[in-house]
Amino acid sequence: MVKKSGPLRTAKIDIRDVASRAGVSIATVSRVMNHVPTVDAVLSARVWEAVEELDYLPNTQARALVSGKSRLLGLIVSEITNPFFPELIQEFERAAVKWGYEILLGSTNYEAKTMELCARRMLERKVDGVAIMTFGIDDFLLDRFEADNVPVVFIDPAPARPLSSFLAVDYYAGIHEGVEHLVGLGHKSIGFISGPRRLRSAATRKATFLESLRVAGLKAEPAFIVEGNHTLDGGRDAMQKLLALRKQPTAIMCSNDMTAIGVQHALFEANLKVPDDFSLIGFDDIHLAEYTIPPLTTVRMSCEDIAQKAVENLLSRLRGDAGGVAAASLVMTRLIVRQTTGKPKRAVRGAAASSTKSKKR
Repeated sequence: MVKKSGPLRTAKIDIRDVASRAGVSIATVSRVMNHVPTVDAVLSARVWEAVEELDYLPNTQARALVSGKSRLLGLIVSEITNPFFPELIQEFERAAVKWGYEILLGSTNYEAKTMELCARRMLERKVDGVAIMTFGIDDFLLDRFEADNVPVVFIDPAPARPLSSFLAVDYYAGIHEGVEHLVGLGHKSIGFISGPRRLRSAATRKATFLESLRVAGLKAEPAFIVEGNHTLDGGRDAMQKLLALRKQPTAIMCSNDMTAIGVQHALFEANLKVPDDFSLIGFDDIHLAEYTIPPLTTVRMSCEDIAQKAVENLLSRLRGDAGGVAAASLVMTRLIVRQTTGKPKRAVRGAAASSTKSKKR
């Protein structure tokens, strides 16, 4: 429906005006505004039509005082300089707003003190639930929210709590596809640039890569496994270490896309090309990955999927459906093949040489 144009309103519109315009009771308007699922669909449509026509702005603070609920969901992320997290924030807010919730954001930069301040600020604002999307959670955060009966959902397993659930990322599916893809192209020497060793998710991705190599019948070369820090600079520095080796891998997998983009920069500085000299695979599939030159082959971990599952978990607990909330919700991963992977340089040269010999015969 297109809102009718007209002069700016001068009188304050309240819930009684909405009820009168919709022809329903104030209680019905309240239930519709609070997204109570049992309200008749026809009545609900009339209320929302009246809300739009009157340009009604509910007093969220007053509603919170009456209901005892803030209709705020907290979201704690690791950092906002990595494009993965702004994309996740956008999807989380979209999912929360759909159900009439606002979000309160906190960024920890992987610092324990900052995590504690984030938790304190959210408890002071009386958030109804919190999604901790830091990929490196400290147990004290779970304890702190549990003490105030605030449900929490987080990424990757951690010690179980009565009010907690987690999103289990299927790292194996995507990373295994990546290794299989490289092996199918003829790569036998594959390196890996991990995230910080202290992060649970980084350790899991590295372990999954090593297991995928084993399944593919390849032996991991310790010198080809380099620790990064999930940043552009970290990817560049790690690739420079690999380039300094006498023997180098022909392909590199990275623990995230920012690392992979840093690798691309290091190769550009060394006058080397992807995929001509090295094949490259990232992880996350941030929006930027599609626009690197060449576009990055990567393992997709959907921000939309993570955000929707996180919000659904929290709302189920807030509605009292805890018995129906699974302890873990699976987040799938899959390989997205673009243009940073190809046959090993030696294999290409060998094929060209064989073709030349055949012609001479």
